[in-house]
Amino acid sequence: MLRNLLPVLALVPTAAQAETIYVRAGRLIDPESARVLTAQVLHVENGRVAAVTPDGPLPQGAKVVDWSAYTVLPGLIDCHVHLADVEQSNNVAEPLLHSAMEIAYIGARNARKTLMAGFTTVHDVGSFRAYADVELRNAIERGDVVGPRVSAVGAYVTIPGGGGEVTGFAPDVTVPADMRAGVVTNAEDTTRKVNALFQNGADSIKLIATGAVLAQGTEPGQIELTPEMIKAAVDVARQRGSWVTAHAHGAAGIKQAMGAGVRAIEHASLIDDEGIALAKAKGVWLDMDVYNGDFIAEVGKRDGWPADMLRKNDETTEAQRQGFRKAVKAGVRLSYGTDAGVFPHGLNARQFKYMVRYGMTPMQAIQSATTVSAELLGKSRDVGALSPGHYADMIAVSGDPLADITALETVAHVMKGGELVR
Repeated sequence: MLRNLLPVLALVPTAAQAETIYVRAGRLIDPESARVLTAQVLHVENGRVAAVTPDGPLPQGAKVVDWSAYTVLPGLIDCHVHLADVEQSNNVAEPLLHSAMEIAYIGARNARKTLMAGFTTVHDVGSFRAYADVELRNAIERGDVVGPRVSAVGAYVTIPGGGGEVTGFAPDVTVPADMRAGVVTNAEDTTRKVNALFQNGADSIKLIATGAVLAQGTEPGQIELTPEMIKAAVDVARQRGSWVTAHAHGAAGIKQAMGAGVRAIEHASLIDDEGIALAKAKGVWLDMDVYNGDFIAEVGKRDGWPADMLRKNDETTEAQRQGFRKAVKAGVRLSYGTDAGVFPHGLNARQFKYMVRYGMTPMQAIQSATTVSAELLGKSRDVGALSPGHYADMIAVSGDPLADITALETVAHVMKGGELVR
């Protein structure tokens, strides 16, 4: 008899699962409608928003989270982070100095910092240790680690010696195999490696289409992946119901990647007018890390980062920001991506003021880090908004970020899936 009852009991929600939480919001920023509502209550059931109503009497004994003194908005999204890796330093061989086991602990620490900063969802676009981001995502989903919802790519897809490789060390040093899981030499090899990434848990694919600012021996304007290699990756991703983003700095590389069918471009530092028009026409997202250049210039010079990295940063920073300004005016989809990991995790919100400085309104910047980024990730039904059905991922800040966007740099409270984590 007991055996027969077990499947039935499993379907009965526990008291905690069935519990309704009421979150009082003094001001509620709704990025879906670009409106601000005052004195609202969010009804949270089973970790999702069930209703949003004007504030008023609540049921006796109700569990209430009182954020009536704060501005409340959806949990933020960063579409370009590197959680499961060491942060950038002046030692180009730094990734070789840390074991896979150590990287796991580093990733856990970075994930917690990111969540506490109000970023409840991220796109982790690669770590040098293959699948470190996948395993971190899984650990967070199991509840073993505190962190944001993670969409992972598994490994960088890059040519030998390209922008996604560890470079700059002695020529007789052997790089561990798990640091070269995404190294490809032709279209056929790309198809095989991209399939392997998906088979081992990647959610989407990150291509290194051009050289990189922070990889020695490569140049940002230099095309690295061929159109055939990019298309091979895109074809595999589409077959698996997924998508591809491409790291691309140079104007020609950006247009080549968009022509081959990528969904988004990371950095887009040297994009030209033709590239902006193509992004608009194709509905491609640009994920432009417009804060990053100032951090590299300041800290890189202070800490003695390699001269060629600082030179490449100087050559791309202002060009990227002017491209961003033009893209805003053109109405291109601009997601929120910071390249956190180059700068310390948890400082992700520093980019907001740069986005406003270079052409966005504060509401547009907030939408970039909520609804626009959720759409890029294909997760609009779950994250990026607080209308009924979405996860109860939300943050509370003092002040009014629509009057002063830097209010988002200091988050007072964070809720993820109905659980108060800060």
